[in-house]
Amino acid sequence: MVNASSSTATASRIAVRAGIATPGSRALPEEVPVALSFGGSTQAVMMATPADLHDFGFGFALSEAIVGSPDDILSLDIVEADQGFDVQMQLSGEIQSTLSARRRKMAGPVGCGLCGIESIEEALRTLPDRKAVELSFSPDDVREAVRSLAIHQKLRAETGAVHAAGFYHPDKGMICVREDVGRHNALDKLIGAVARAGINAADGAIVITSRVSVDMVQKSVIAGTGLLIAVSAPTALAVRTAEAAGLTLVGIARGADFEIFTRINRIAQGRTSDVA
Repeated sequence: MVNASSSTATASRIAVRAGIATPGSRALPEEVPVALSFGGSTQAVMMATPADLHDFGFGFALSEAIVGSPDDILSLDIVEADQGFDVQMQLSGEIQSTLSARRRKMAGPVGCGLCGIESIEEALRTLPDRKAVELSFSPDDVREAVRSLAIHQKLRAETGAVHAAGFYHPDKGMICVREDVGRHNALDKLIGAVARAGINAADGAIVITSRVSVDMVQKSVIAGTGLLIAVSAPTALAVRTAEAAGLTLVGIARGADFEIFTRINRIAQGRTSDVA
C-alpha cells in the first residue's frame, strides 16, 4: 500500500555511464490510481502522484466546473484503497443533483485531460471572458516566473520525472507550486491550492512545465488568471481558445526567450524587429 505522504520510492538500478556499469539506486515518483468521487459516486480515476490530494480534489472540482467555489464542497475525505486513494467529496444538494444529471464518466491516464467527454460541445465548452483582467508583466517577470518554478520543483530535482504548475505574482514572486506525474493533475492541484488559500488568480500568472493543450487553457481560464506561461509550445486550438477567452498565452519560455501568442497587451515588450 502507498502512503499518501510518500511521493517517491527507491528502485535498484545499474547506471551505465562512459561505458562503465555501476550498481545503485534511484528515487522514482510514485504513480497510483486516485479516484475523485462526489456524493458517493466516482466521477474520474486519474493516475497521479499521491501528494496534495486535498488540493487535487478541490482543483479538479473547480477546473471541471463541477463547483463554482471551494465553499460548494461541504467535506472532503481521503480514503485509502488497496492500490490507491479515493478523494471523497460531498457537495451541496443542488450542485450534487446537477452533477448526477450530467452523468459524466472519465478514465484519466496522465496523458489525457479530456478522456470520457461525451460530446464535442462538452469538450469545447464555453469559457468565462478574461479580457478585462488587468495584469502587467515585464519580460523579466516572465523569465523569473519560469526560473522560479524550476527552483521550487523539489520532486523533479529528486526524480527527474514529474510536471509542475506554479502561481507567480509579479510583486511577490512564486507563491505556490504543485507537482505530479500528470501535467493536468499538477495544474488541478495548483488551482485547488490557490483557491483554498483565498488567492485571487487574476493577480498573477499560472506557469507550467508542459506543452499547452486546449484543456490546460480551459483550466487556467476557469481558475481566473489572465496569463498562462509554458516552457513548451501550444497547440493551434489552444491558441484560438486562449484568444477567444481573453487569456494571454506565452509559450516556449526558456532562459531569456519566450513567444507571445495571444493578448500581447499584458506583456511589456522591448525593442521589436521588422523581420518576420
